[in-house]
Amino acid sequence: MVEKKLDVICVGAAIVDIPLRPVSRDMFEIESFPLQQISMTIGGDAINEATIITRLGHKAALMSMVGKDAVGNFIIEHCEKNGIDYKGVKRREGIDTSINVGLVTADGERTFVTNRNGSLWKMTIDDVDLSRFSQARLLSLASIFNNPLLDCPALVKIFEEAKKNQMIICADMIKARLGETLEDIREALSYVDYFFPNYDEACMMTEETELEKIADKFLDCGIRNVVIKTGKDGCYIKSKDGSVLVVPAMKGITAIDTIGAGDNFASGFITAILDGKSLQECAEFANVTASISVQSIGATTGVQHKLQVKERLKEYYAQRE
Repeated sequence: MVEKKLDVICVGAAIVDIPLRPVSRDMFEIESFPLQQISMTIGGDAINEATIITRLGHKAALMSMVGKDAVGNFIIEHCEKNGIDYKGVKRREGIDTSINVGLVTADGERTFVTNRNGSLWKMTIDDVDLSRFSQARLLSLASIFNNPLLDCPALVKIFEEAKKNQMIICADMIKARLGETLEDIREALSYVDYFFPNYDEACMMTEETELEKIADKFLDCGIRNVVIKTGKDGCYIKSKDGSVLVVPAMKGITAIDTIGAGDNFASGFITAILDGKSLQECAEFANVTASISVQSIGATTGVQHKLQVKERLKEYYAQRE
């Protein structure tokens, strides 16, 4: 048996976010539109997860690809500062590290302006060091479709290697960038133990609107546990054995910025899995982690340590008494 030196390997995007807040539709009518804050923050699903999981007490490694540029340097410095294993971060000449400009409204909703020629769009299976999978307990494919060149055959190869090494597999998703359908990822999904789509993404992918029907379509692909993030309502979980859980969100939370909320939810859920918690407890921990995230600007600025989440968890349980 190979010693598991790592708890988690997070595969996916490592970029920089520049959130602009608050924006409104009339900003284009004004020559100079003043904002409360413009800042450069770490972003990208995989580095967000690696950051939060590390802060919550587990050893996380990042596998991504960035350019040999100032933005790439910023990402490496962040990994060093936060104790993230970044041996699996490939640096390529002639590649621009991706930057996302996040347009955030006053109520915390957001959209992104992205660089289609950046590193996020250029990452391939060759940037994933499969030889390190023997070192970790869990693999998180941070978001299906986020790196378009990590298509179904690439994901199957990644997941097959993970299963050879007895890894738990978690996966999130974003809306398909290139018009992919559920059939395009069906084989890859058959390897997944915990799947974390949000409601809108899940509706679009399954062409269903009822939570149970959405979950059933994903379960038909072979997923063991479908965890649908339902925003202010919390999450809905249906498992392979037919059991269902509806876990409410934290009450009384005013969202400042929802960028990275889903990544924080996944990070909290993964942390609880590694801690040996029940499915219910994993969802509760995930909801609370996300509730902290949305109260700060940026995907990784809110959650700083595990005690912070545990204290919020006490409040969460008190609300339900």
